[in-house]
Amino acid sequence: MQTKYLLRLLIFLVVLTTNVAVAQQFGNTGAIQGIDQLFNDQQFGKTGAVQAIDQQSDNTEATQAIDHIVAVVNGECITRQELDEIIKISINQLQKQGIQPPANDVLESQLLEREILTRVQLQLAGEIGMTVSDTELERAVNRIADRNKMTKEEFSSVLERDGISYDKFRGEIRKEMLLVRLKDREVIKKIKISEGEVDNFLHTQENSSGSADEYHLSHIMVRIPDQASVAKIESRHQRAETALAKLKNGDDFAQVAAEFSDAADALQGGRLGWRPATQLPAKFTEILKSMKPGELTPIIQSPSGLHILKLLERRGGKEDTVVLIDQSHARHILIKAGEITSETEARSRIIRLKERLDNGADFEELAQLHSEDPSASQGGDLGWVSPGDTVAEFEQTMNKLQIGLVSEPVQTTFGWHLIQVIERRTKDVSTEQQRREASKAIRARKSDAAFQEWLQQLRDRAYVEYRSEED
Repeated sequence: MQTKYLLRLLIFLVVLTTNVAVAQQFGNTGAIQGIDQLFNDQQFGKTGAVQAIDQQSDNTEATQAIDHIVAVVNGECITRQELDEIIKISINQLQKQGIQPPANDVLESQLLEREILTRVQLQLAGEIGMTVSDTELERAVNRIADRNKMTKEEFSSVLERDGISYDKFRGEIRKEMLLVRLKDREVIKKIKISEGEVDNFLHTQENSSGSADEYHLSHIMVRIPDQASVAKIESRHQRAETALAKLKNGDDFAQVAAEFSDAADALQGGRLGWRPATQLPAKFTEILKSMKPGELTPIIQSPSGLHILKLLERRGGKEDTVVLIDQSHARHILIKAGEITSETEARSRIIRLKERLDNGADFEELAQLHSEDPSASQGGDLGWVSPGDTVAEFEQTMNKLQIGLVSEPVQTTFGWHLIQVIERRTKDVSTEQQRREASKAIRARKSDAAFQEWLQQLRDRAYVEYRSEED
């Protein structure tokens, strides 16, 4: 059904943007900061929400198999039925992309391992008390409905009509939000970047040819576990060498990636998309800069494993230019909705505060007394806010305000706001922009390896028991 496939695409996009919004935090200045998008969207592949859609639809036609346990992960069972559903989804996904699925035993082994990794992450989220509140979940679902130009009730009806359980859909959205939030807390926010690193990066860029290039890449990664035995390391090298030999023999890259790669994008053909040279490890760029489109790299070893890259295209990146931006010196009052304060109550509180301001109350004083943002102690002052510093709803309202006026209540993913612009200016931020981009590139380089290392450590600590039908 055409509507169903449209919903799949929009749900995928909104889940990603919702996850980023949920992970945003208020920075030291109080301005709402968004975390860097460190991974290309393609790396995540099909989200659990989309999997749930396919799974629900396919189950209406499938014959239920006799169930048994295939693995136990820290006491939590993965059943044969669950694994079969995941396999069916993956085969459908590969076939839609024109990729020949690998042998059944290879595909089953890969997908079982990925499900184990998902389970251990969700278990950790539960252990540390990480949750996605019903209010946050409702906002995410409402965003999806809005993108489809439907009310929540209409959206629910369309899902049910296409055989998709609304409760299951909500559960998959909640799970995806948890995984992104966990990664942000356990990996991204622990990456430290010093001013010295930024200085060294910029100095290297000034003296390096091709530093502005961008590469369109596909890749295969063969993971080497921490503290692996010599025999295990040799077997992983042999796996990478076999994959490279198949590629040199003319086998389709996407099919080889699906069979041999341990990366999250293996079932999407190993596509990385466009990557700036500055965000790739130096080992990669040293080889890529002399390659022609269509060529393969040799096997490259990194802390996360063994890599094979295929260069699809290359293009020149953006050269340094003068960057002028419009900034607003703004302040705000935030009332949050959550488990304690309902959406209705939060909205009522912000409306009452707006009425007091309209009647002459002092903005700074009300912010100090009532705002639930870290900027409250500064009277709600966010300092100079640049484009992209805040979520879209906040920025759009702020940009339309006349200086000195207070906005009507504005709802964002963080709650309800009242905004006031104190002054505006145009500023040359070329130097600041260069340093921000440098910091972003360094973070991207570090985050790939850091996430893989963290994931491997999490997997190594887990107790996993594999079971056969006879057990």
